[in-house]
Amino acid sequence: MTITAKEAIFSDETRQYVVPYDPLPGDNVNISIRTAKDNINTVYMHIQDQAGPPIAMRKTGTDAIFDYFTAAIIAPDSHIRYYFTIVHEAETLYYNKNGLKATLDPEYNFRLAPGTFVPEWAKGAVMYQIFVDRFKNGDPTNDVVPHEYTYLGLTAKPAPWDSDAQPLDVCNFRGGDLRGIMQKMGYLQSLGIEVIYLTPIFVSPSNHKYDIQDYDNIDPHFGVIVDDGGEALRFERVHNRYATKYRHRITSKANLEASNNLFAEFIETAHRHGMRVIIDGVFNHCGCFHRWMDKEGFYHAHDGAYNNLDSPYRDYFLWKGDNADTNTYHGWWDNANHPKLNFEGSPQLCEYILSIAAKWVSPPYNADGWRLDVAADLGLSEDFNHQYWRKFRTVVKAANPEALILAEHYGDPSPWLNGHEWDSIMNYDAFMEPITWFLTGVSKHSEESRPCLKNNAAAFENAMRYHMAKLNIHALESAMNQLSNHDHSRFMTRTNSATGRLHTVGPRAADEGINRSIMMEAVVFQMTWPGAPTVYYGDEAGLTGWTDPDNRRPFPWGYEDTTLTELHRVMIGLRRAYPVLKTGCVDFLWMHHGFISYGRWDARQKVIIAINNNAMPKEVVLPVWKFGIIEGQLMQLIVTCDDNFHRDVVWHHVAAGELKLTVPGYGAIVLG
Repeated sequence: MTITAKEAIFSDETRQYVVPYDPLPGDNVNISIRTAKDNINTVYMHIQDQAGPPIAMRKTGTDAIFDYFTAAIIAPDSHIRYYFTIVHEAETLYYNKNGLKATLDPEYNFRLAPGTFVPEWAKGAVMYQIFVDRFKNGDPTNDVVPHEYTYLGLTAKPAPWDSDAQPLDVCNFRGGDLRGIMQKMGYLQSLGIEVIYLTPIFVSPSNHKYDIQDYDNIDPHFGVIVDDGGEALRFERVHNRYATKYRHRITSKANLEASNNLFAEFIETAHRHGMRVIIDGVFNHCGCFHRWMDKEGFYHAHDGAYNNLDSPYRDYFLWKGDNADTNTYHGWWDNANHPKLNFEGSPQLCEYILSIAAKWVSPPYNADGWRLDVAADLGLSEDFNHQYWRKFRTVVKAANPEALILAEHYGDPSPWLNGHEWDSIMNYDAFMEPITWFLTGVSKHSEESRPCLKNNAAAFENAMRYHMAKLNIHALESAMNQLSNHDHSRFMTRTNSATGRLHTVGPRAADEGINRSIMMEAVVFQMTWPGAPTVYYGDEAGLTGWTDPDNRRPFPWGYEDTTLTELHRVMIGLRRAYPVLKTGCVDFLWMHHGFISYGRWDARQKVIIAINNNAMPKEVVLPVWKFGIIEGQLMQLIVTCDDNFHRDVVWHHVAAGELKLTVPGYGAIVLG
């Protein structure tokens, strides 16, 4: 066995090396690092930006191949960054999340986050995102009727379930609803799903509902329509007649109460099936149909700010020019249907949104948390943004201490992951983007091609290390790791390494040249990497599609890719059978062109994963001694290749800390 002294050095922020890993300020904390046995005598822990000498670490344990050094500290009141120095053969080296280096890059320093608590149920949980209108029509009586209303110059209408999306698709409805999801709770439970994440469900004129019209009520088209107005709908092209009918269907007190009651029943049903529910909070902007703006003159009260300078909601919005004589407002990214909310200008607005934050995670609804849309955009300054999310967290956690607060964010999220604002994030930078570039060579929108990044294992590892270093361990273990979602192309389409959009190449091009074996590689990675793997509805059924709106194709009930569905079920089952895949350490093993391998381990379990994105099989020798495996056998848990997967019991021999392995072309192997 050849143990490389420098490769033997390891530490991270998991329970294996930080005890307790979730300390309160003032707690005693033991922080450890691993070295090769009888190889290193001097190790120091340094707290970044702290005056005084480093902490000399003492040897506290040893085993067959490793020594362990520990430093005892008192957890401070605030988050800290730390790193190690190691004296090896008269050379002083630095160790942090970037590994052992001759110079220190503080960007990669470890994080200790005293007082930071993320609900345990979210750490490593398998989530499932549902775009409600496209999942399952469980109640046709609540469907949008033809010509029900107009919005953005488009006429709202039902569309056949299996029809193609249109470039402007916001008013084409397939009829998916809460009843439909409830009818498929058994299916989700059979997959092993632990958390359902719903895109917005509040009253809104669009099918995506990111332009909310009423935060206090569930949209009856997703809920219940018991009062349909009592008279036949007129189809003349007169806008206010459509609006009048629409107004009754979604403002009827009976409909709103029945829909809210159904949502409470929905949550109860999910909980009974062992699943939690996260809902989408769109608070940076509302919709132009909202009574606060009432751009279309929808509400009888006529107190909307668009046409009424004396509106009580005038200061809810940002107006261009002279506020006294203009009705031109700022929209999010200049979208007129997404008027940006002016939190700084209205204490009343601030308090109202906080009441909404508490309402839906409280009885009788009891949602299990919020996903926050474009969370860093809320407000007009970063300082206010932080202030508001601190208030939001206080209100939500007071209402439901076990609620999760998870934000959509691009870029460095660390300023918000301070224990007082967000719990975690949708993990684009440290998950979706790197694995997409490595396996497919195109962007997550399928709009850009970079062949130099496809199969570039070094670029992949560097990106993962850099962006993962922005997350504390609590945020990392609960980060939403998605291959696809409602904003980006389907990962199955990305496997064709082509670029395009619905309006440029049409929907069928998204189905051409796909490589299901690459999709299977991606699923294996998703289900074995740290974080909360989140399946976008239909990914497990083989759905394809360019970016928005083509990524929102209806679930193909009765036409599923059953092999891919079963792969998801098996991989989720492995994840739940091996807790180490949720909370264990992770480290790369051997990387090469088109090939990545890594391990997950703790004191009880060890799992090895190898992924080969080359067309030809790859013979490798993996140094599994890094995970404490010296001799013995590892059982093959699953292998994917040739558009399929296998679970034949095959034992692989480990000799002198090395594992010889042949990984199929476009294949993945998991051993445990």
